[in-house]
This record gives sequence, structure tokens and C-alpha cells, in this order.
Amino acid sequence: MKDYLLEMLECPDCYGTLEWNINESVDDRILEAAASCEACSASYSVREGIGIFLTPDLPRNDLWENVDNRLFEFLEIHPEIEKALMENPLETLSPVDQHYRGVILEQKGKYDEAEEVYRKAKEGLYTPDSIRCLESQLDYVIEKLAETDEPVVDLASGTGMLANRIAKNLEIPLVVTDFSPSVLRKNRLWFKRNGCYDSISLLSFDARKTPFKDGSIGTMTTCMGLPNIEEPGTLLEELRRIVSDRFMAISNFYPEDDELNGKIIREAGLEKLLYRSSALKEFSKAHWDVEIENVCTGEARPSSTGIIIEGARVDVLPASRTDLEWCVISAV
Repeated sequence: MKDYLLEMLECPDCYGTLEWNINESVDDRILEAAASCEACSASYSVREGIGIFLTPDLPRNDLWENVDNRLFEFLEIHPEIEKALMENPLETLSPVDQHYRGVILEQKGKYDEAEEVYRKAKEGLYTPDSIRCLESQLDYVIEKLAETDEPVVDLASGTGMLANRIAKNLEIPLVVTDFSPSVLRKNRLWFKRNGCYDSISLLSFDARKTPFKDGSIGTMTTCMGLPNIEEPGTLLEELRRIVSDRFMAISNFYPEDDELNGKIIREAGLEKLLYRSSALKEFSKAHWDVEIENVCTGEARPSSTGIIIEGARVDVLPASRTDLEWCVISAV
């Protein structure tokens, strides 16, 4: 975590002032530190360079860590499956099995091989339309960010698809965030491998209760991060509080008459942000002025299932063939 963030941060629980005790730093990067709220005495930390500002009151499920743990526990019990994933020719594996081969290679630190395997898996997991439309949104956001030299906060970065693109293409301070410290640790290794870690800070917090002061963030981005936040509640109001300029969210919208996918969307509680009309309504309620930019439509299909890891999937949605509307929600 870079030290310029100290002036931007406060207690995510009560918004009180943080008192810092920095134990280890290198140049402008804080590696180990402790922070205590002067108002409510809540404590937070920086560990291995990652600022951790999670509050105990909000329920959350670290899917990144859970999926990895379950995978490696499963492979430990069934070494013959790992052997099949790793030793069969890549082109003979299903896209899902290719993806999990990439996960294993990544865990072993073989990043060049993992990157190539992930690329191959992506071609099989997603339709050409989906890949084209997502790439268009990523390029659009990079083009817009080229206008700024101020720090950018990437929300719910996940595996860092947008964050990696920003770090590789733009020389700006970047704050990569997720509620999962485990995925941030993995991201750090990729950033270092790609030679772009110098400009990056890593923060773990829940987007529903962020550690940023009012209006302290000029530009915030996210790539498919909003629908992945469980029980979003007043999420957009919280983001409105901390963003002073603009919020660019790469998103896709489902047709509202798509009943098969709609059933899953509603069961997961995602209907407010995965339909265009309801998403615009939610942003408006939170006092954002919104434009839908760079619209791109294309066919999406369910991803295949694993063969070696029988029945495994990478994505739940879409569950049936549909036409998605990809875009950037530009909110000010």
C-alpha cells in the first residue's frame, strides 16, 4: 500500500480518524502497519503490503479462496485427476478443464504457461461476440483514463482483468481492491511478473463499507464488479459518497424477457444491476447522473462443463443462450 493513501483513508465502520503505527516500509510503500480508529477503537492493518479494512458486521463469502481451497483439496484426494489435467495435450481438454489446468500452473508459479492456458480456455469458454464486446469496453475505459494522471481506484477487481490493462497501458497510480485478501495476493504476483507493481496499491475492503473519506476518490472503475457484490443494499450510495468525479463500470445487461436466465438472476438477487432499466433507476436513486456509453451487443452462451473434473463450471450465467448488451456505465 502506497503512503499517499493515508490521507484518503478513515475508519470504514464509523468514519472516524485513523491513528497509524507503521512498522515496516520501503520507500513510499507501506509493508506492515496497524491502524486504530480514534472514535470507536476498531483496528485495521497492512500485512504483506495489503491494506485490510474489513469490518466484522457484514456477511461475506470469499469465493476466490473457497474455490481454490476446494479445488486443491479435491486434487489432493484424487491425484489421478490432477495428472490427467496436467499431462493430457492441452487441445484435448475441455475449456473448463483447461481453465483449471491454468489455476494449477498459477499455483505452482508457472505464470507464462498459465497465461497461455488461460488464453486458450477463454476462447472456448466464451463466444466471439462476448470476447469482442468485453475487449471493446476495456479499450474504451483505457482511452478515457488516458486523460488523467490522478490515482484511480478499481473496485472489486477480482482477478484483475481491468486493473492489469490499466497498469500495463497507463502510468498512473492505481489502487486495486477486493474484499478477498487471497485474490489480492494472487494479483500481486501477476503484477510483479508483468513488471507493473510499482504504481499499484492493494486494499481489501467491503464495497458496501469502504475506508475512504468523503469525495477522496477522483476516478473509480470496475469491470463486472457490481453484480458480484453480495447483498449490495446501499452500495451505490456509498460509492457516491467517496467518488468526487466519475465512476466507470463495465457491465452487461440481460434482456428483461429472458425467463430462463431471469429465474437465476432473481434467485441470486442480481436483478437490480443486471437489467438496464433497474440499474439506471438504482443509480438515479443514489444521486448519480448516468450515461450508457460504448454499447455493444452480442450472443452469449453457457460455458461448457468439465470432463476430467466432471460437471465443473466456470460461470453460472448465462445458463441459456441469450443476447447481452455490453456497455460502460459512466456516472458522475
